[in-house]
Amino acid sequence: MPLKVRRSTAPPPPPGCPMAACMAVLGGAWTTSVIWKLSGNPRRFGELQRDIPGISPKMLAARLRSLEEKGVVRRSVAPTMPPSTEYTLSELGRELLPVIDAIVRVGTKLREGPVADGARARRRA
Repeated sequence: MPLKVRRSTAPPPPPGCPMAACMAVLGGAWTTSVIWKLSGNPRRFGELQRDIPGISPKMLAARLRSLEEKGVVRRSVAPTMPPSTEYTLSELGRELLPVIDAIVRVGTKLREGPVADGARARRRA
């Protein structure tokens, strides 16, 4: 006898799903690292590249451009010779920090919790 298919009791997502909009910002590779490094103070491109080991200049430029287009990062160019560009988090960008912090806390629990221990035990076997 086949099992009866149950209906979901979860509420439907709101129109235009805000969660999808947020994940569209946070979902890219290196995005959370860039946002996190900008949380302390304004940073120039070279400083960010040193702060985030392993990111290529091309990827960093793409992430900064994308975050600027989405209103998460502000870019300001100082009229010096050569021009100096600084990046800062906008108010919207600052609102993402608690979200990233919550993800880090859950990720830490997942790495240290029983799921990670069970995975380690399976690898040893």
